[in-house]
Amino acid sequence: MTQQQVLDLYFLEARHQLVEIAAFLDRVERTGPAADFRARAFAEAVKILGGPGQGKAREVLLAFSDPTPEPIAAATTKAACGTWPGPAHA
Repeated sequence: MTQQQVLDLYFLEARHQLVEIAAFLDRVERTGPAADFRARAFAEAVKILGGPGQGKAREVLLAFSDPTPEPIAAATTKAACGTWPGPAHA
C-alpha cells in the first residue's frame, strides 16, 4: 500500500485510539506521580512511540515484556497484569 492508502484506511481508528490513550494518561496523572509499575511501563511505551525509526510495535511489546531468560517456578497472582513488574528495561 502507499502511504496515502494507509492513512486513508487507518487514520481515523488510530486517531481514536490516541485520544483514548490521552484520556487514560490524564486519569492516571490526576492521581499523582507514576509509582505503579504499570504506569511506568506505559510511560516507557509512549516514549517509544514518539521516537525515531521503525519497529515501534516490537519495541512497545518488549517494554511490557519480562526480559528474564528463565521462567518463574509458579504464578504469583491469579491473573495477568499486562506488564512485567520488575525493574525498567535497559
